[in-house]
Amino acid sequence: MIRSMTAFARRERTSELGTLTCELKSVNQRYLDVTLRLPEELRGLENTLREKAGHALQRGRLECQFRYQPADAAANPLALNEALAQAVIVTARRVESFMTNPARMTATEVLRWPGVVQEPKQDVGPLMAQAVELFEAAVNDLIDSRAREGARIEELIRARCTSIREIVAQVRERRPQVLAAVRSKLKARIAELDVDADPNRLEQELAFIAQRLDVDEELDRLDGHLQEVNDVLTRNEPVGRRLDFLMQEFNREANTLSSKSADLATTQAAVELKVLIEQMREQVQNIE
Repeated sequence: MIRSMTAFARRERTSELGTLTCELKSVNQRYLDVTLRLPEELRGLENTLREKAGHALQRGRLECQFRYQPADAAANPLALNEALAQAVIVTARRVESFMTNPARMTATEVLRWPGVVQEPKQDVGPLMAQAVELFEAAVNDLIDSRAREGARIEELIRARCTSIREIVAQVRERRPQVLAAVRSKLKARIAELDVDADPNRLEQELAFIAQRLDVDEELDRLDGHLQEVNDVLTRNEPVGRRLDFLMQEFNREANTLSSKSADLATTQAAVELKVLIEQMREQVQNIE
């Protein structure tokens, strides 16, 4: 089973702590590259989330964004440091006694003094635990989405492998006709020259031409690559790099077949092979 590297997943959870949202987006990347955007309350989870992503995924650029909306702020009222507030006021009045027509410090100014108003410290442990659970669920959704897209890609690859197999069979079937046509063409040219050709030399020349135009090895290797693709697609592991390598091998054989072509049909077959291989290569770039 193969998996795509392009997918999206979103999970949300609301509890007494507030609302947590986790969004995951993955795209093509040669290696695994994880980008995290976390609210301040979850900064301590960065290494944990990276490790979990590394265990679940092998390749792709993964973008993870967490959003956190705390519960009603009224449930967590601000705390006043009364001792500090009184000290600020007393000190301000002492300073005012040294001044002519001083401006009185307002209550708002006192509240703005660092440390006078204290936000309640939140125990982020439960929130982090929820975030990890939410991340794991979102990653599982992402993997499922990758698998569904991977199944579609696998279907496309198998269809093109079938077309390649048919073209290879057609080229192989035409080989005797191609060689016979080359032989007839060479004899016709000799006849036009109206000279007596040495039969042995003629046969040697024909054998040399046949050897130069021989593509049996290339056709056999194409068959072998097709079998390898079929085997790779059945593996329960990331296979994108292996398939990418096979696409290069396919293209090499198609180029050689084109260069050895001795007739229009074989040339057209080589072109069609290149089209099919390029279509597969584009799909393979998206496989984990």
